[in-house]
Amino acid sequence: MKIAFFSDCYLDLTGGIVTCINAEKAELEKLGHTVYVFSSAFPCSNSNKLKLAKDHIFPVPSCKFFGKGLTPIARRPKIVEKYILKNFPEIKDFDIFYIHYEAGCSIAGLRLAKNLKISSIQVMHGREDISIDSLVPFGLRTVAATLLNWSHSWYLPHKVKVKKDHYLADTISRAKMWTLMINHANYADMVFTPSEHFLKKLQHYGLTKPAVAIHHGVSNSLINKNITPKSFSADETLNIIWHSRVAGGKNIMLFLEALNILQNQHQKTNYHFYVYGSGNELGKAKRYVKKHQLKVTFYGDSKFDKIWQQIQKSHLDVLVSYNFDTFGMTLIEAQAAGVPNFIIDPDMKEILPPESYIIAKEPTSKQMASALLNIFDHPEIINRMSKKAIAAIDEIDVSHKIQKVEKIMKTLP
Repeated sequence: MKIAFFSDCYLDLTGGIVTCINAEKAELEKLGHTVYVFSSAFPCSNSNKLKLAKDHIFPVPSCKFFGKGLTPIARRPKIVEKYILKNFPEIKDFDIFYIHYEAGCSIAGLRLAKNLKISSIQVMHGREDISIDSLVPFGLRTVAATLLNWSHSWYLPHKVKVKKDHYLADTISRAKMWTLMINHANYADMVFTPSEHFLKKLQHYGLTKPAVAIHHGVSNSLINKNITPKSFSADETLNIIWHSRVAGGKNIMLFLEALNILQNQHQKTNYHFYVYGSGNELGKAKRYVKKHQLKVTFYGDSKFDKIWQQIQKSHLDVLVSYNFDTFGMTLIEAQAAGVPNFIIDPDMKEILPPESYIIAKEPTSKQMASALLNIFDHPEIINRMSKKAIAAIDEIDVSHKIQKVEKIMKTLP
């Protein structure tokens, strides 16, 4: 088959969507499929474009300055569509358009699929209703969500209107973001979600297209069933790693507060927290660490090879978002290394093997500190959790996911 990925979260970024696309592209190509990736991107040299083109990765027309330092923003969907049709005439003969976000490049992919009568699959990755709260100041959220809805509806029809309620759409801005997500998904022929809990939420708010939940996987190059389980003793340094965005919704400040509680009230506990990634709370996190003299090292955005080396050296991997992540690629990256996870969101239990993680009793810094202290009081739990993670390691190989994806793709008209 000939498969075209479209995503506004890929080039010039790190994170779960990027990892997901890379792993799936490699696996599909290994099976003999032709795979193109179209993505918004920051300006790059012709030599870099040629290098990307060798891997069938193509930047689409994008804003040169707006979004610099955050997420590259594609130009208007019609401009992207015109560019692709002009420069990639072979796209008319592709079998599947595989869409991975809900902004300009992704909208263009859905519209092209419809116009060219090519089957489309929309992967719904994230909770944009929570993102609007995390990234936009309080007084501007309704305005921002209204503008996003308005611009989105220029290109894709908004047949479903989500109203404010007492569930997840409990503000006007969140209701508008659910409206955007649902109408975007309903424009595709098929919808994938990375978890059952997210699929149920989408269906609650009006998703009507055929949909299936398929967990993400990691590259099989990371899978080693013979790795040695992690172990820890109370007199060691507990090595903790973070490799998510350092942004609102991810709750790094809550975890830093937990470390401060641990450090002040239980001074015999020894830890080091390694933070990889960047985002709108990085500066705030650094200032907090400096003020409270926490044992934390920040690395910013880093190559995955470097992050992977540190994951393998760690005792505990942290993802403390709450009612935000729909999957959490960092969870299974940690599992691939036999590293136990630390979570606070019960929804994330769906992703992990039973007894391979610690979950705080409540999503508070006090309860997180209590859960961390329990590790020092019972250090043997690291080894026990690591063994459970390793026992289920084969299940997270991306090849299993691609077998399911490939089977579904072949059934689409």
